[in-house]
Amino acid sequence: MANIKSAKKRILTSAKKAEKNKAVKTTVKKAVKSVRAAVEAGDKAVAQEALKKAEATIDKAASKGVIHKNNASNKVSKLASSVAKMN
Repeated sequence: MANIKSAKKRILTSAKKAEKNKAVKTTVKKAVKSVRAAVEAGDKAVAQEALKKAEATIDKAASKGVIHKNNASNKVSKLASSVAKMN
């Protein structure tokens, strides 16, 4: 355990940030999962709505620095192509 006051504070702030980042990543995973579920079900309208929400969630996570911008772009691209391939 840290003895210096600033080190103790860093431990607390790091824990808070880790908790926040974990929550954001979970939200992103849920959004991606909802798009994939809609694609599997074959419902294009629902898939497009879910894609729109997922894209916003992913972009927000990237802008906050929780995930890398290239990772976000890759996720959105894969989801969009899977929705576009639907009949």
